[in-house]
Amino acid sequence: MTSGPGSTMVHTRAPGKINVFLKVGSLLDDGYHDVAIAYQAVSIYEDVRAYPADDFSVSVTGTVELSRVPTDGSNIAIKAARLLARRTAFRGGVRLEIDKHVPVTGGMGGGSADAAATLLACDTLWGTGLPREEMLELASELGADVPFSFTGGTAIGTGRGDQLSPALAKGTFQWVLVLADFGLSTPEVYRELDRHRDRHSQDIFPASFAPSVDANVLQALRAGDPHMLAESLHNDLQAPALYLEPSLASVIELGEQNGALAGIVSGSGPTVAFLTADLDSALELQIALSAARHTVVRATGPVHGARVIT
Repeated sequence: MTSGPGSTMVHTRAPGKINVFLKVGSLLDDGYHDVAIAYQAVSIYEDVRAYPADDFSVSVTGTVELSRVPTDGSNIAIKAARLLARRTAFRGGVRLEIDKHVPVTGGMGGGSADAAATLLACDTLWGTGLPREEMLELASELGADVPFSFTGGTAIGTGRGDQLSPALAKGTFQWVLVLADFGLSTPEVYRELDRHRDRHSQDIFPASFAPSVDANVLQALRAGDPHMLAESLHNDLQAPALYLEPSLASVIELGEQNGALAGIVSGSGPTVAFLTADLDSALELQIALSAARHTVVRATGPVHGARVIT
C-alpha cells in the first residue's frame, strides 16, 4: 500500500486504567511475570491526532509532567505506528500529536493508551483496515497492557496481562486519584518484588506459582457494589512500591481517613486510587485531598477503550 484514503487528520482517544486486582506469579522465560489482573478503564484519556506525513514524528502536550516522555523513536506511539506500517506494508509516515492526561510512569497505562490510540488512528488514517484480531496481536507486541487499552471496559488479563477475557461490571464506580510528581519504574518495582520474595517468601511463592483473580472481585464487579469491591482490592506490587516510595503509605492513610472505602497503589505506582461509595463521597474526598496539597483527579469506570473521535 502506498497511500491512505485521503484523510487530513484522525483524532482518537484511549483511556487510562486501574488494576482493581493484581496478583503476580512466577517469572516467565520472556522476562515478564505471569499475572492475573482485573482491569478497569477509567475516564482519564490520552488523545492522539494523526496527520499524513512522509516520515514518523511525535509531539506531546498535556496536563501532566512531560519531562519523562521521549519524542524520538523510543516513544511507544512511534513504535506503534512503525509496527503497523511494517505489518501492512504501508510506505508513508505519520505526524502524531499526543495530548496526555494520564500520569506519566504512574501505573495507569498512559503509554499503553498512547500505543492503542495510535494503532487505531494510523489504521484509520492510512485505510489499512487491519482486522481487530490482528490489531490486538500488534497491541500485545507493544506491551502487556496495550490490548486492554484497545478494548477498555472491565476485563481479566492473564499470562503477561495481555490475554483478555471480558468481565461483567454493573453500574459506575467512582474513583479519586492522587497523582504524584514523580514516577516509578515498572521493571524496578517488579525487581523489588522479586528481591522481597527471594529474601522472605521462597516457601510461599514456588516457581510454579500460578496467579488467579479472586472470585470476590468478579462478584463485586458483577454486582456493581463498591463496598464489596473495596474489600477485595489487592495489588501484589503495592508493597514493593511502598518500599521504594514510603511516602505513598501516608497518602493511602489520609484518603481512608477522609471517607474512601479503600485506597490502592495503581499498578506499579505511584498513583494512588481511592474507591468511594458514590459521587458525593468522591467530591468530598477530592476536596480533602486537594486541601492537603495533593494533585487530585476524579474518574469513573468502566469506560470504552480506544475509539475514533473525528
